[in-house]
Amino acid sequence: MLHPTAPGSGSASRRWSTPELKPIAAEPRTYAPRARSEPRTGDAPRPGLDPGEILDAHPEAAARRRALIVIPTLNEAAVVGRVIEQMLDDEGLVDPLVVVADGGSVDGTREIVREIARRDPRVRLIHNSGRLQSAGLNLAAANAAHGRAWLARVDAHADYPRNYVSTLIREARRTGATSVVVSMDTVGEGAFQRAVAAAQNSLLGAGGSAHRRASEAQWVDHGHHALLELSAFEAVGGYDETFSHNEDAEFDVRLVQQGGRIWLTDKARIRYFPRGAPWALWKQYLSYGSGRARTVLKHATPLKFRQALPLAIVPAVLTALLSPLAPVLLLPALVWMTTCLTFGLVLAARLKDPAVALSGPAAMIMHLAWSAGFWTQLITHASQRLAGDLSAPPRHAAS
Repeated sequence: MLHPTAPGSGSASRRWSTPELKPIAAEPRTYAPRARSEPRTGDAPRPGLDPGEILDAHPEAAARRRALIVIPTLNEAAVVGRVIEQMLDDEGLVDPLVVVADGGSVDGTREIVREIARRDPRVRLIHNSGRLQSAGLNLAAANAAHGRAWLARVDAHADYPRNYVSTLIREARRTGATSVVVSMDTVGEGAFQRAVAAAQNSLLGAGGSAHRRASEAQWVDHGHHALLELSAFEAVGGYDETFSHNEDAEFDVRLVQQGGRIWLTDKARIRYFPRGAPWALWKQYLSYGSGRARTVLKHATPLKFRQALPLAIVPAVLTALLSPLAPVLLLPALVWMTTCLTFGLVLAARLKDPAVALSGPAAMIMHLAWSAGFWTQLITHASQRLAGDLSAPPRHAAS
């Protein structure tokens, strides 16, 4: 288990009068794209030089290494101190600012962050009244982005390599990417968490998702959010705060539509710690499925094959309930269950960890919950549309 630690108070070029920001007044967000500024002359790298290391070639070069690092939290006392320390222990950054957007923790998270901020002016705490990650990131960007070119999104449930954010900035400047995303290696401690990690790292759990399984850098249409150009973040309207999950994928749809490019780097990987209990995993993937359905409904985006395949799980399970009438109706669910359980046993043998045999049941939870969340959102949307149509006044033909 990770324990909270605080970085030592280092020098910083920017001093603050108080360690906690006062949130700006909330305003309705329309998420309509805003005009994006033209690229600045200092953005283009000079031939033969690493743009991440050029500090004197242009007055804006140093500013292009300044990042706003946002950590959304809710009851993260066990890990928040270490994550803050990992972000500040970055030799390649200029004047970093770490903002913890807390959604109302009651486990001591806020107290830990306040104590760190008291000793280190590079750390700030803001209250995220919206509680969701999307709201916290938008609030931090609105309050503390002044004079910074980059927004780094950091998950408290992850472990990060040295010089993480500065590596991402170098990648963005080298490639010209609007957004840099990273691959994830899921790891666990307890038996069930290790099983979940094995499932999520495999084809069975990730379905070939690039940011879960890719080992080479490439251009992608979505990935685990790590670094965003702040001007682009503002141009597309930030995260949609009505999304509790899948807000990153929904954002990427708008970003790509506005001409943004997303680079999956191979220069930095993170370690992610998954849910450690079956019910928590179920709730997580139920929300994932619902969020994906909302993205599809909002943008009319087609599902990829790896996303469409789990949609068959709920119909297969419901059909199996009718198997007493016709035994053949049990076959689809039986094939799915057998595949998952067999895959789990193979993974356990390959990794030489008996606990990983539970990755089969873990994958079944993930598949069924995602499918249930997706179908529930579709049915809810359809019923609301139908209710709206029935309650609408009758339309009269034009004379």
